[in-house]
Amino acid sequence: MATPAANTPVFPTGGVAVTASDTTMYQSASHVYVGTGGNVAVRPADGGAVVIFPSIPNGGVVPIMVVGVMSTSTTASGFVRLT
Repeated sequence: MATPAANTPVFPTGGVAVTASDTTMYQSASHVYVGTGGNVAVRPADGGAVVIFPSIPNGGVVPIMVVGVMSTSTTASGFVRLT
């Protein structure tokens, strides 16, 4: 099997359903799929302040690596943590 080039994207190979929580953080950073769209408040993987992404569409993906989806300020639902 050929070795992929250094700039080849790495895609998730699995996922697990998660619930928005202001206290539960993930052990490792990941992208999050949004089943039913709306506002999504996340804790960025870089440890920065909570970021609110407004109007993520149905079937969208939060565009940064995160360690948690916050319940406060989140109106979207149906989250899947991509692993």
